[in-house]
Amino acid sequence: MLTFLVRRVAAGLVLLYVLATTAFAMMSLTGTDAARNIAGNMATPAQIAAKKHELGLDRPWIAQYGQWLGHAVRGDFGTSWFGGDSVSESLVLKAPVSLSIVVGGLLLATVLSVVLGVAAAVRRGWLDRVVQATAIVGYAVPSFLMALMLSATLAVQLRWLPATGYVPLADSPSGWLQSITLPAVSLAIGAIAATAQQVRGSVIDVLRQDFVRTLRSRGMSERRVLFRHVLRNAAPPALTVLSLQFISLVGGAVVIEKVFGLPGVGSAAVTATVNGDTPLVMGVVVYLVLIVVAVNLLVDLAYGWLNPKVRVR
Repeated sequence: MLTFLVRRVAAGLVLLYVLATTAFAMMSLTGTDAARNIAGNMATPAQIAAKKHELGLDRPWIAQYGQWLGHAVRGDFGTSWFGGDSVSESLVLKAPVSLSIVVGGLLLATVLSVVLGVAAAVRRGWLDRVVQATAIVGYAVPSFLMALMLSATLAVQLRWLPATGYVPLADSPSGWLQSITLPAVSLAIGAIAATAQQVRGSVIDVLRQDFVRTLRSRGMSERRVLFRHVLRNAAPPALTVLSLQFISLVGGAVVIEKVFGLPGVGSAAVTATVNGDTPLVMGVVVYLVLIVVAVNLLVDLAYGWLNPKVRVR
């Protein structure tokens, strides 16, 4: 198991390095003149050149990247070129917003996809057809369009939930739950559709295996067969799909935060990219990749627990 963990962590670190290098190189190729944006449109060429020298933008990008990487490995991601705030402190303040809607969407997708997938596999009649049709529709509708529709109906017309804004959990648990409900549901619908289909197929495959018929022939109750044996054997493929959907949720949160006016990491990433704020963009990249790597590591551990053969790979 230790070798299994070390191999997964090493793969995550390699992924982090590759993506960070790629992101830094792409920021240097965007053509955004961060020094001009900071100095303003009325700045003289001399002032812009001075600002570039101050930010280190007059050096080759590989030298800039080497300096950033040297600080980043020590946990120092610098300061935002525009706000002047520490990137690390800014991410700490914005992280709870993004994590709230992403984790909320993931939990919602996990619970509903298992319930719907198992129901569709066991009840192979009209319920199965309804679940499959609903899954296709949910998967086909983009998350931002779903967010707009939910906001227009549940928030604007019915006024059941707030359309914009975020309430910290420490300030009001009920207000926090209301503020993240629509964003989390908007993110979760696509993941529910994809994962429910996978759960359905996996459960059907397991139910057809010989050991299930053997358990039934021994008089074991259908409930015990399903929840103790079938679901455990059907879980690994569903976990794989769910881990991929988590990456999709993280990417979708960037757009969802803009739709609902949430001050999260996604909104900060969009603004920083437009302005050419490289330190903040790189901090966001590292933050998101670390979350994805951590979640995938947990999924790998769960997969290894469910299927011991995976541990020796």
